[in-house]
Amino acid sequence: MSKDQQHLGPAWFAYIRDHTTRDDEFLVRLRREAQLAGLPPIAIQPEQGALLGVLLRLAGAREVVEVGTLGAYSAIWMARALPEDGRVRSIEIDPEHANFAEHWLARSDVAGMVEVHRGDAAVVLRRFADDSADAAFIDADKAGYPGYLRECLRIVRVGGLIAVDNALAFGQLLDPNPTDPDVPHVRAFNELVPAQDALTAVIVPLGDGMWVGVRRR
Repeated sequence: MSKDQQHLGPAWFAYIRDHTTRDDEFLVRLRREAQLAGLPPIAIQPEQGALLGVLLRLAGAREVVEVGTLGAYSAIWMARALPEDGRVRSIEIDPEHANFAEHWLARSDVAGMVEVHRGDAAVVLRRFADDSADAAFIDADKAGYPGYLRECLRIVRVGGLIAVDNALAFGQLLDPNPTDPDVPHVRAFNELVPAQDALTAVIVPLGDGMWVGVRRR
């Protein structure tokens, strides 16, 4: 029987973080170089990367769609969880971010497994065929989340995985006076997800919170 979880606080989450598979030397260097290059420090946390890797392996995923490449940190975590003939199709609207990502992907152990598609995800996603992916990960502009989810529910096969980052709205989800302008977008999205008949999902409180769901139909 589960007990009340109110006792879980920062120390507990720090413990979970510190006892989860961490970045290897390459990913540590990638994070450092991304910071030096001026990329925004908004990549997922290592424990979230480890979670995605576990879920993709459990799902037997081969084809993954990612909305928001940034520096390719999450793309590398996911590609490493795929078989050798697996592929991540990652979408990035910022040319400088795309350039950085492609440079580091070429030097990684998953070179050739990640395709960076440049452009607006709302447009690029429409080019992907129905049921052509086993999983999708969304981590981009929050206002676009509803449209990205709608497209991913079309692209990801029945039984496939859909994950979405920042469910806790940068730690301001329950703040009565949030300072981040994207908080209302996250709140609205969080209300939208449980209403999707085609999706069963739960918020996993790692990093800034991640929706993890399965397409039902």
